[in-house]
Amino acid sequence: MKPPVTIAVVARECQAATVAPASSDRRIHSVEANDVDRGAHRRKPWLVVTMLCALVAASPIALAGEGGTSHIMPGANATLMDLPPTSPGGFFKPMYINYQGSASARVPTAAGVVANLNADANTLVLGGATVWSRRSSGVHITPSPRSCPYTWLSISGNSAALGGVEVENSVSGIGDLTVVPVMLAWKSDSWQYDFLMPVYAPTGSYEVGRLGNTGLNYWTFDPIVGAAYSNAKTGFNAAAHLGYAINTENNDTQYKSGNVLHLDASVQQIVPLGSGFATIGAEAWYFQQVTCDSGSGATLGCFKGRTAGIGPVLGYIQPIGKEKLLFEFKWLPELETKNRLNGDYIWLKMVYTF
Repeated sequence: MKPPVTIAVVARECQAATVAPASSDRRIHSVEANDVDRGAHRRKPWLVVTMLCALVAASPIALAGEGGTSHIMPGANATLMDLPPTSPGGFFKPMYINYQGSASARVPTAAGVVANLNADANTLVLGGATVWSRRSSGVHITPSPRSCPYTWLSISGNSAALGGVEVENSVSGIGDLTVVPVMLAWKSDSWQYDFLMPVYAPTGSYEVGRLGNTGLNYWTFDPIVGAAYSNAKTGFNAAAHLGYAINTENNDTQYKSGNVLHLDASVQQIVPLGSGFATIGAEAWYFQQVTCDSGSGATLGCFKGRTAGIGPVLGYIQPIGKEKLLFEFKWLPELETKNRLNGDYIWLKMVYTF
């Protein structure tokens, strides 16, 4: 049997999914194709230790700043492509993210309090890495991750400081990056259990007084735990990840955004299609700010935010010998929000594994 291919993903994280080549009877293998041949190794935990640098400042993450947004974004950590790797390999991954949203309520920004916000953000990411395996210790190491996020942002709103006059600006540049110093994944039968710790660094462009910025100018520490189920016979897959994002203060505005509890979940079905496999499913999320905004710059008080939504996820997996080419499309409309922009996320992902 051919070894499985691990599909790693760089975006707030190094992530993965593994799909076996098509067999003559078209039997579907999700997550790990050769689990049945691992014997005693099967029930041992797999430890993945990675040093990652990836996209965070995509679309809405870099819109207005302060209490109206955060580093955490729906769609970044939910589907098969987002699972931490449990096999060695390498990958190249370009991604495109679009967000269009608006907010009629007053929102604190780098340019002061603004109402009637309208924003359109586009982000392109080029990422890739290699994953090494040490069978004796069960450790997988990603020694050379690479990614380059770039965001184009247009935003407008009515400035309270200018008596409600509409202001607008467009900005582009590198956004805030993520480092994931430790990523753990355990495999047991049809289940995988994960722990990861993304750290969001304020590397994006930020100016006080500018309505739109590609960075947020503060750090976020986001421990995440998750579980995924994969049925190798039927092709059914489900995953859920729970995280708690802890924000530091923006020293330029003396504004500390509150911490966010966030849940991402997905279900997907893998079916044979042509010479490869199609994936059909849905993704849902619920993000709730659980502590108040604070600091001398928090002029609107507690200002707790919330967002929730659900949307379709479509993908295709094309085996190319021992290598794989994967595509994924997500449309994630926000169905309920509070104290933040409300809009739609569009994700396009491609992964080439080798």
